[in-house]
Amino acid sequence: MPLAADMSTKPPVPPSAKKAPSSRPDGVVTLEQVAELAGVSPSTVSRILNGTAAVSQAKKDAVQAAIQELGFRPNPVARGLAGGRTLSVGVVTQIISSPFYGEALLGIERELERAGYVPLFVSGNWHEDDERKAIETLLSRRVDGVIVLAGRIADAELAKVSDNLPVVVVGRQLAGPQLFSFSFDNREGARLATQHLIDQGHRRIAFIAGDLMHDDAVERQNGYFDALAAAGIAVDPNLIVQSDYTEAGGMLSVTRLLERDAHFTALFASNDQMAIGACLGLHRRNLRVPDDVSLVGFDDLIMARYAMPPLTTVRQSVYEIGVEAATAMLEMLRGGQPKAQLPGPELVVRESTRRMQR
Repeated sequence: MPLAADMSTKPPVPPSAKKAPSSRPDGVVTLEQVAELAGVSPSTVSRILNGTAAVSQAKKDAVQAAIQELGFRPNPVARGLAGGRTLSVGVVTQIISSPFYGEALLGIERELERAGYVPLFVSGNWHEDDERKAIETLLSRRVDGVIVLAGRIADAELAKVSDNLPVVVVGRQLAGPQLFSFSFDNREGARLATQHLIDQGHRRIAFIAGDLMHDDAVERQNGYFDALAAAGIAVDPNLIVQSDYTEAGGMLSVTRLLERDAHFTALFASNDQMAIGACLGLHRRNLRVPDDVSLVGFDDLIMARYAMPPLTTVRQSVYEIGVEAATAMLEMLRGGQPKAQLPGPELVVRESTRRMQR
């Protein structure tokens, strides 16, 4: 059904040519005052603020000028109630203090705020019960939609949540009428990282995997296997250790590898945080990066650029993942069908890798 056009024929009067309406005793500027100063109806102001007005650019300019002159601030609660919404979106992250999730949350926050929505962040702590409680908390706040970053809660439960409101899931493959998901090409990114080390002449390449309960950890391990297989290098289980995506986990993984007497000249860690922890672990064993061991991470977090030495890694735009998740949610709230457009993985070569000396 087409949007109703504003039928008034009276041209708007520039705000500067009109006397500003008197303020309320409490000093709050009302939508009606903006309408009076702009020479339009309050409903026109409301539709312009909501982005649904089919009116001339002159009227839009007059309303914006009146808002500027009066210092009007739209009331998001009132706007939400008028449209049957709270103008809030729940976000289930995992570890809210994580630098990885921090970048994603920033992208979500900025994109939602541009559309007049407020994000509510809750941590799931990589624990199914915590994630379930987080979703229940968000639903009790009557959020308009839920974004879930990875996690362990069952797919069927997320599908059930989507029966009542839009759900966007990052890092899984799910689909439904009000359920949208997308993920990064982790397998190709890990293949690129391992292939880079192979191209540098390394054959003994250790691998620190993430928690294999996570889809992205499994895909990154598969990418490591792919590159080895293509180069004719047999997988050595002694060179593989599973960890938890933290700096401490990376440092402890190096200790486990060296205690096995696993000989390696290169190390691929499944994320930058573990790579940076691994670098410290190698340093404490008097092994230098990259002179003794070449090191590659994954994610290209800001910390990777300032590590010592700067870390070779696989870039995935974590901030852009957040933006795409928020964009998909906003599209669903408008009744549309979202499409996520993530850039592919890119190898970023810095100073933590070097060619093997013959």
